[in-house]
Amino acid sequence: MAGPFPGDPYPAPGSPSSGGVADLMREISCEPGRHIAIPGTLNFRDAGGYPVVGGGVTGWRRLLRSDGLHRLSQGATDLLGGLGLRTVLDLRTGAEAQIAPSPVDDFARNGALTMNISLIGDDLGEMPGDLAAIYDYVVDRRGAAIAAAIGSLARPGALPGLVHCTAGKDRTGIVVAFALASVGVPDQFVAADYALSSLYLDPQHTPTIGRVQESTGLGDRLTAALLASPPELILRVLDRARRQAGSIADYLAVHGVTCAELNALRSALVIGGEELDEGG
Repeated sequence: MAGPFPGDPYPAPGSPSSGGVADLMREISCEPGRHIAIPGTLNFRDAGGYPVVGGGVTGWRRLLRSDGLHRLSQGATDLLGGLGLRTVLDLRTGAEAQIAPSPVDDFARNGALTMNISLIGDDLGEMPGDLAAIYDYVVDRRGAAIAAAIGSLARPGALPGLVHCTAGKDRTGIVVAFALASVGVPDQFVAADYALSSLYLDPQHTPTIGRVQESTGLGDRLTAALLASPPELILRVLDRARRQAGSIADYLAVHGVTCAELNALRSALVIGGEELDEGG
């Protein structure tokens, strides 16, 4: 992919078309190294190779995303060590981390700092059962947590970083979407990256639901509908944040992310191009 997607990089919800995002999703899914086969994970992948407004692309093996890491074997943690991770950002609640603990000590031995920032607060069980309502809640009420997550990735030497939750779809999807959008990745690519979870978390695949159920405590509340990843949903999230603050950069700034931090994240994540303030 040589350059930014043509046209307005920040479309309103519903544009680009679902078909356009689906085509783009299939294209990016075929890129070597997009999905990383780490034993014990379902949805481990790389957010590299996406074009950035102003030139450049997101670097490979700099920003990674995954579902829960509690099933990793020693061999799998050794594979992760080979990625040179410096940050493992865990977006789960404390209860989830207790039910399904990550191998934090193994990460530390390989040079990675594990940071826990619950994107939804303390109680997953009180979340509404509708995905759109959950996402609205996060944007409206958890802006400080989103900003803290982005700030953790902008720390000096924070990348390569791995962002994960339980399914690697919703909380991880929101944080990765804000990270990508804040450095200038067009919404079409953000939406396609988000929607890739549908390839690895097939909501019709009962064992997948069972694996996520056992590590959240949600039980029967976790349905196939909650494992869907329609691209329109993440476009709605970005639009909601922009309507509140003007731009993704401004939304993050309102909640405590500085311009210097966003520039640092861009410098660490993007190869080539020039510094770009989305608000500018």
